[in-house]
Amino acid sequence: MKVFEKAPAKINLSLDVLHKREDGYHEVEMVMTMVDLADRIEMQELPRDTIIISSQAGYIPLDEKNLAFQAARLIKDRYDVKQGVYIHLDKKIPVAAGLAGGSSDAAATLRGLNRLWRLGIGADELQKLGAELGSDVPFCVTGGTAIARGRGEKLEPIESPPQCWVILAKPPINVSTSEIYGKLNAAGIRKHPSTEGVLRAIREKRFDLLCGELGNVLEEVTLDLYPEVRQLKEVMIKLGAEGVLMSGSGPTVFGLVSKETKIPRIYNGLRGFCKDVFAVRLLT
Repeated sequence: MKVFEKAPAKINLSLDVLHKREDGYHEVEMVMTMVDLADRIEMQELPRDTIIISSQAGYIPLDEKNLAFQAARLIKDRYDVKQGVYIHLDKKIPVAAGLAGGSSDAAATLRGLNRLWRLGIGADELQKLGAELGSDVPFCVTGGTAIARGRGEKLEPIESPPQCWVILAKPPINVSTSEIYGKLNAAGIRKHPSTEGVLRAIREKRFDLLCGELGNVLEEVTLDLYPEVRQLKEVMIKLGAEGVLMSGSGPTVFGLVSKETKIPRIYNGLRGFCKDVFAVRLLT
């Protein structure tokens, strides 16, 4: 038997850090949603008790360093599953991009193995399992649009943002999330985004207001460390994207676009700066 799962990318419409916690993590408040750029995960049961991962992408680990591998091992150990599994990752989401590709793969693996092995695990429990793997995994388990608090595991589902196009562009660099958070001075953040402003824009289906309320406190760290991300953001604004923000810890920059007719100019203009450019819709 085989099962298939889609693992969509996420973007942060807002990302605020409230303070650094005693456990070393940062207390965050984020509004996250998913876009129609996705990895595809295939899972097939194996007779022997092992986990095998493959991928067409030559740049990701295929052992215990891979979050999908860790998800499979966690669910096997927790529910005493003796069967093995073969997992193939058809990668479309760029790696180390601020789009939660690895987290979404792990979440898809949890969902898929729950079906493959008929374990009957509820969504809340899957999210708790996901929290053991990474801060973005619980959100990726259920997707949609949500406010995330704590270190990302406390989720409040909300309605979808106004529908629009999303241009994603990743420069040819990889950014370490732990490095960016490590260099962030939470007490010295100059301007916090308005979570309430983003929520109001979503409630009122105001695309213009949403574009004006986008904010990410990690930008000041990443843009200083990686000038090419700042340049990419400036180019996207000049090309006509209406709301432009770095997603997560970067380096991917996204632009919200209301009219499809604008897409070719922005897309083609960005292709001059980086090869990883995608024009997608919000998943609503």
